[in-house]
Amino acid sequence: MKQFQDRIRAEGRVLPGNIIKVDGFLNHRVDTALMRSMAKEFKSRFDLTGLTAVLTVEASGIALATICAEEFGVPLVFAKKAKSDNIEGGLYKSDIYSYTYKKKVTLLVSSQWLGPNDKVLVIDDFLANGEALRGLVEIIDEAGATLLGIGVAIEKGFQPGGQRLRDAGIHLESLAIIEKADENGIIFRGE
Repeated sequence: MKQFQDRIRAEGRVLPGNIIKVDGFLNHRVDTALMRSMAKEFKSRFDLTGLTAVLTVEASGIALATICAEEFGVPLVFAKKAKSDNIEGGLYKSDIYSYTYKKKVTLLVSSQWLGPNDKVLVIDDFLANGEALRGLVEIIDEAGATLLGIGVAIEKGFQPGGQRLRDAGIHLESLAIIEKADENGIIFRGE
């Protein structure tokens, strides 16, 4: 998606530790028109027949996933990273290691919102090592739901997450795959 890649190149910054900072339009301050274009692009890349929910992880993936869910006409469900008093009933859980926060996190989804009759598309803002997405796939499996695929805004192609998911037979679509990011700039796959 050239429009998105151009925006990453123009406004994104590379921080130490291969952190790609795009918070001016993707995951802190949100460009909703760009998000709508991204949702339409995901819609063209997946067979969404029977889709019942979009699933993501709190917090930074929620904006994109919300616009996708609205575009696809289904509810958004997001995995929480901490149990709160307002979660009732059974929980699906997955322990992951957060690349962003450098610690173990338990993802939680109420069994009230995901079950065996659901067909789910996962949407997230970033894919690096793939731990968060692995955790969501584990939760979908635990719920007995069907995974239709995973859509990611930015994949760090120089980290192993994308390849692991593809090797597992998962339909993964990334709108921008970064092959290299350093003080000299960003290089996308295929350039």
